[in-house]
Amino acid sequence: MIHSLFLINSAGDIFLEKHWKSVISRSVCDYFFEAQEKAGEPDNVPPVIRTPHHYLINIYREKIFFVSVIQTEVPPLFVIEFLHRVAEMFQDYFGESSEAAIKDNVVIVYELLEEMLDNGFPLATESNILKELIKPPTILRSVVNTITGSSNVGETLPTGQLSTIPWRRAGVKYTNNEAYFDVVEEIDAILDKSGTTVFAEIQGVIDACVKLSGMPDLTLSFMNPRLLDDVSFHPCVRFKRWESERVLSFVPPDGNFQLMSYHVSAQNLVAIPVYVKQNISFFETGSSGRLDITVGPKQTMGKTVECVLVTIHMPKVILSANLTPTQGTYTYDPVTKILMWDIGKLNHQKLPNLKGSLSLQSGAAKPEENPSLNIEFKIQQLAISGLKVNRLDMYGEKYKPFKGVKYVTKAGKFQVRT
Repeated sequence: MIHSLFLINSAGDIFLEKHWKSVISRSVCDYFFEAQEKAGEPDNVPPVIRTPHHYLINIYREKIFFVSVIQTEVPPLFVIEFLHRVAEMFQDYFGESSEAAIKDNVVIVYELLEEMLDNGFPLATESNILKELIKPPTILRSVVNTITGSSNVGETLPTGQLSTIPWRRAGVKYTNNEAYFDVVEEIDAILDKSGTTVFAEIQGVIDACVKLSGMPDLTLSFMNPRLLDDVSFHPCVRFKRWESERVLSFVPPDGNFQLMSYHVSAQNLVAIPVYVKQNISFFETGSSGRLDITVGPKQTMGKTVECVLVTIHMPKVILSANLTPTQGTYTYDPVTKILMWDIGKLNHQKLPNLKGSLSLQSGAAKPEENPSLNIEFKIQQLAISGLKVNRLDMYGEKYKPFKGVKYVTKAGKFQVRT
């Protein structure tokens, strides 16, 4: 199914390749580079690229393109899910899925890829099984392996491999038993010049960190589960129980994992947490323009909006910007034509404002379109959809675990048109 995998960095260099069947030449990636050049932004590269003899299916994670080469027709989402599993496994093993981390642990990377895919078909993709097969890197283990010439690959078959619950290893013991859940929501929105919502939806995930002894059986219930659309679960979740009762019942994997993902697409349920008042204008005569932007909180349920960053891709004719921010700092790169205003926290009493003049190339025509604003922000202890965890119950074990839930709302693709 999957013949080869190429890892490509943001500079367009192939820094790692793995072939499971016959070796496929790197020249196949030229089709990918063409599509990348047409797309402009990394996020706009089409996930499936057709070539005369192959299909290239790719994802973009941590400034790296994971490009798989397929020779026969397969369900694209199947391959995309596997590529995300590969990226998540690197994150789990090395703490980050960056180019530097992959190059530093290249031997373990190849060992993992060999176990995760067998003759082109997914084999072991669960973290618990892989960690018993291939030990995660430590400084001591690296020193011992260098001296003795041994590898990280274990000699015994993982206990979960033949179990009905392969995601959990047997005989887990902890002195402190704890289960923590993070409800992380990203809001994608497009607002027009007057502030009216053109498009809005929420992409959410529930990440879990479960360190419980034995074989616990957990039940997680919500206050308002009906607002969730298009849910996708970890294999541990009993789907029939969710269908009948809207309750998550599962035997959890050991450690960190993504319990579920969902999205809320009903626009009347999507609250927009910030508003932007903006005026960007260019004069008909003279080579100058004006910029005036104010950002303020809205529908935040009393929570603070922080880590606010405004990014504007200016027209090519803009030479420089002479602006004054009332809060935060701004930078303008005359080469990439990107204006960035790092605001930080939004203050209810004094709204941050950025205004000043823009200098255009002399003799250049007035830009036909005004640039759009991309907003980034984060709100702690708030799920913007209104989703709330009701309770977490545990069965099958006698001890009482520590439990906790944290909510975070972030901006995804949040754009304001001018």
